Parts: sequence; structure tokens; C-alpha cells
Amino acid sequence: MDVMTAILTRRSEHFLTDPAPSDDELTYLLRGAAAAPDHGMLKPWRWILLRGADRAVLGTCLTDEHPGQAAGRWVADMLRAPLLAALVFAPQPNGKVPEWEQLAATSAMTHSLMLLLHARGYGSVWHTDRLAESTAARALLRISPTERLLGGLSMGTPDPDTKRPRWPLEDVSHRISVFRAGEPASVKHV
Repeated sequence: MDVMTAILTRRSEHFLTDPAPSDDELTYLLRGAAAAPDHGMLKPWRWILLRGADRAVLGTCLTDEHPGQAAGRWVADMLRAPLLAALVFAPQPNGKVPEWEQLAATSAMTHSLMLLLHARGYGSVWHTDRLAESTAARALLRISPTERLLGGLSMGTPDPDTKRPRWPLEDVSHRISVFRAGEPASVKHV
């Protein structure tokens, strides 16, 4: 699959089954994803992989933190894919590369990983909801005070019975303008 096809056909897959990438395959894909733009080549991120019953432990942790919500919802959410990878933003002290650039690099790497997974026949969905805001999950996963949990990436094989086509892509030409020095400050679209 070429890059443009991967970009145009990738979608968030919410129904994932086995197999998921092995640890070795994921390491290989992360090597490629790490080639995403990263000023200073700081790699200000790390992943925590959860498989099997460990996903349910995280779900139970979230359930305990949010009593009164639908019992079992968080456990079911954590079990919806055979592999859940918690994304940790680990900014590196660097006088030349501000934290916002490091966050942008982490996001670019994650998107590259999602494209690589798609190109290999896997599906993924990036969840940033309560997991990213959970103090209990931070403690369970041993996230340091200088790091941020950016959610989880669920990975597996798209369930063929629930596979839906990607939403139509909108025309974005109205988001492109051309600056011309000496001309009035008006937007001229391409």
C-alpha cells in the first residue's frame, strides 16, 4: 500500500479482534514511526503495552475512580482490542526545543504509527478520553510527575463484519491561501 492510499483509507477502527501486532512487530513499526518530524530527535514519548488480563486491571482502576458510572463500562472499553498501548508524553528538558514542539512530535509519531498499522492490515483507534485525565491510571502505570498520559491506542485486526468505509474526505482547497508581498492583506485562495 502506498502512503497516499494509506492516508486516504485509514480510519479509526472501533471493532478490533486478534491478531494484534506482536511486541517485535510493534517495535519494528515504532522504528518507522519514530522517523516522524522530531526537532532535536528527542523522542519525547514512550509506550506501555497492555495485553490479556492487564487491560481489565486498567479498566477496573478507571471504574473504581468513577463510581456511579455504568458498571463494567471501563473494563469493556479496555478489552475492546487485543492490544492497548498507553501513550506517555515524556518531554525532555531542552532549551532549543519547547514542550509544544515535543508534543507535536509525539502526535506526528503516533499518526505515523497508525498509518503503518493500517498499511500492514491492522486497525487502531486513539482514545484520549478519561484515560488521559485519570490520576488512578497514572499511578497504576507509574507515570512520573513530569510526564503526561495522552490516552491509549487500541490495536488489532479490523472485524470484517463491522468494517465501515471511511467518511468522504472534504475538499480542503479553501484552507490554502497564497501570500504576496506588496498586495493588500486579503486571502487569495488557490
